[in-house]
Amino acid sequence: MEKELKIINDIDEISALATEIERLGEQWKLSGAMVTNINLVIEEAVSNIIFYAFDDQKTHEIKIWLSLNNKLLTVIIIDDGKPFDPTKTKVPDIDLPAQDREVGGLGIFLIGKIMDSFTYQRNDNNNILTLKKTVE
Repeated sequence: MEKELKIINDIDEISALATEIERLGEQWKLSGAMVTNINLVIEEAVSNIIFYAFDDQKTHEIKIWLSLNNKLLTVIIIDDGKPFDPTKTKVPDIDLPAQDREVGGLGIFLIGKIMDSFTYQRNDNNNILTLKKTVE
């Protein structure tokens, strides 16, 4: 089973994207907790793309491809923004008090905690983030 979703780099697109993922979760018979986690991960990744990936005010397309095969859920997010490899970011020290922590990085940390794996590649001027999670 697979589904491709496309949005533009506008933060207002996030709520429609969440609705689509909820529908897909129902179709694919995913648990409510799984749908919530997948929505959280996708929202985090896509909002970072919308806020930080583009140096211009132009409209850019962001593709989100989801598949479920043999209990492996794969999410691939593709954008044409500036190169950014989240796998190379420093893991935040969550043991520090909030006021002593560096700003940023918690979203990527969260993605790493929820998903089984995530990888990055740059191909044809596109960022390609691949997220994988085994579905119970």
